[in-house]
Amino acid sequence: MQFNQLLTQRYSCRAYKTEPVDDQLLLDVMEAARLAPSACNKQPWTFIVVRDETTRHKILAKSRPAFLDAPVVIVACGHHDLAWHRQADDKDHTDIDLAIAVEHLTLSATDHGLASCWVCSFDVEATVEALSLPHGVEPVALLPIGYAAEGDPLPQKIRKPMQEIIRWEKY
Repeated sequence: MQFNQLLTQRYSCRAYKTEPVDDQLLLDVMEAARLAPSACNKQPWTFIVVRDETTRHKILAKSRPAFLDAPVVIVACGHHDLAWHRQADDKDHTDIDLAIAVEHLTLSATDHGLASCWVCSFDVEATVEALSLPHGVEPVALLPIGYAAEGDPLPQKIRKPMQEIIRWEKY
């Protein structure tokens, strides 16, 4: 798919078929996260691919039941102690690095004929418990992935016009 076409085809899917996703296809999608850039190449992340229905239910049931039909949930976890921190103010780049990698995943999923959705509002405690995450590993985002349900239309993308978001030379 051409890059600009890929950008227009990617959307936040809210309805999935329960059809499983092939392991090799998931690995092909995950390669995009592996190749994602990170500050000073620290790669402060782990991506947990959750296919087990019971575990997905534990993660999603209380806070995001609309995504229970998605056959896969990728949990993007950050390691703040491994991330690059800017010297001037100690800014931690874990969330920035993960945002880049998760966006790579969403675009790769789209390119491979799958649908996905960024989910940042979820039950963190339930996720930590369901996945037995160790201290210091933070679940930052969930990414339900699967085949879009029939009738889940590509929504119109409403974006601000360029003149509202770009400044030249100074604010």
